[in-house]
Amino acid sequence: MDTTSARPSSLPRFPRNFLWGVSTSAQQIEGAVGEGGRGRSAWDVFAGEGGRIKDGSDPGVAVDHYHRYREDVGLLRELGVGAYRFSVAWPRVVPDGSGAVNAAGLDFYDRLVDALLAAGVEPLPTLFHWDTPQALEEHGGWLRRETAEHFAAYADAVAARLGDRVRRWITLNEPAELTLLGYGIGQHAPGRQLVFDALPAAHHQLLGHGLAVQALRARGAESIGIANSHGPTWRASDEEADAAAADLYDLLLNRLFAEPLLLGRYPDEGLAAMLPGPVAEDLKVISQPLDWYGINYYQPTVVGAPEPGGSGGPTDFGGVRIPSELPFAPREIEGYPRTDFGWPVVPEALTELLLTFRERYGASLPPVMITENGCAYNGLDDHERIAFLDGHLRALHEAMAAGVDVRGYFVWSLMDNFEWAEGYARRFGLVHIDYATLARTPKASFRWLRDALRDQARG
Repeated sequence: MDTTSARPSSLPRFPRNFLWGVSTSAQQIEGAVGEGGRGRSAWDVFAGEGGRIKDGSDPGVAVDHYHRYREDVGLLRELGVGAYRFSVAWPRVVPDGSGAVNAAGLDFYDRLVDALLAAGVEPLPTLFHWDTPQALEEHGGWLRRETAEHFAAYADAVAARLGDRVRRWITLNEPAELTLLGYGIGQHAPGRQLVFDALPAAHHQLLGHGLAVQALRARGAESIGIANSHGPTWRASDEEADAAAADLYDLLLNRLFAEPLLLGRYPDEGLAAMLPGPVAEDLKVISQPLDWYGINYYQPTVVGAPEPGGSGGPTDFGGVRIPSELPFAPREIEGYPRTDFGWPVVPEALTELLLTFRERYGASLPPVMITENGCAYNGLDDHERIAFLDGHLRALHEAMAAGVDVRGYFVWSLMDNFEWAEGYARRFGLVHIDYATLARTPKASFRWLRDALRDQARG
């Protein structure tokens, strides 16, 4: 392993107990899709349908973490992070989504947790990162209430096996993206195009979260959070139509997934009326106190009303095709550098987001963890990624200095992986993967972060 140093870090000083980590997800890195009794996921099926994945690939092998996890844990040890956020694959543990638990699947996570602890790295499992068991998807997936109940039973099974060694848990990852991209416009699994009829998937994921919290608490869990994606919504103009469109976008992508958890209510009565009930009773389950609130941040979004005679927004906006029937249209943000994904790099928007959350939710906002933050760049000498991380950590520190209680920061991602509908073309990793040989090679950003964490540890 290359142990040469990147340029010295000059980051501001973070608290000594601040939790530094990196994140991955099972569907994107594990591979071994047909091994150890694992069932099929909605993403396995979706990727097998022609034209779904831009480079024609699939996650069948991914980066083979299932067989190479010890090597990957060695990378975590070298990097010096305090925690590793990974996801447990629901179809590996409960192949059909409900019913019999696959002991061999839990055995893998047993080995992974033990290896992490032996390396001095805290395991932080996410129970659901979009890999809905296909057997459930065929019966409606998250559009059906029963899926939330099956999810809670699965959460209980995982906690029963790992709870003696796992301190912190995450229930769901980014329910907004699964709702919008998977059920709303069909660019992600399961490929449904329901637009606003996708809203039951949002409610049932949040209900599944609440039921899973109950199951985890019953197993003795003391530290539970969720990983929601959030970003500032900027109005395209002060015109009434643009303001209304931006406010609706913010409601659907930010407030819809935060306020039931933090305030015990949906942000709009009309929206709540569109959801399957009993909504009032469900909200009591959804809004159980969290020990911390996870935020995945990548970029802000400029939003306006659909342009007359236009397509409702850019045909391909940041890798997402925007349907013309939506009542809002994201616009390009000018004047900022861009990642290889075309996303604008705006570190100060992270500060804005955190200050907005503090102002909006006040005492209802628990301590925050940045559970994902990262960027797509190719190349081993990835100084653009170093600049991205440096800028966002400074923006995070600024929010903390202004009084936002942030307890940790996780980089997305430890290594290059299967990037959903993009396939393997977009590289978010601190570690480069040669997809022909699966060789792991730390990038310049890996060495920079390693040195930064050593500097932070010196205090």
